[in-house]
Amino acid sequence: MENVFRYYEFSDFFVDNSGAFQKNEICYSELNEEHFLIFEKKNQDTNPVYSLYVSKYNSKKEIGKNPPEILELLVEDYDKSIPEHRVVLRRYLY
Repeated sequence: MENVFRYYEFSDFFVDNSGAFQKNEICYSELNEEHFLIFEKKNQDTNPVYSLYVSKYNSKKEIGKNPPEILELLVEDYDKSIPEHRVVLRRYLY
């Protein structure tokens, strides 16, 4: 997964304090000034499980601090080896 995060220029992971992701770690990639893709990392101590969301914030400074205006789950338990999961990610970033 690290290659996916680097390739698509996701931020480093940080703890969500907005309540939207239950204090799990998240990272984001900017689609435009208000829309972002967010990966949420669960089960951090063993095998991490990632969920992919599209979200809307007033600015990227609000991510992890305030709840998003819009949050839509795109892929639960993202697996880079599943073509449909990769297609969802590419659809938003290209």
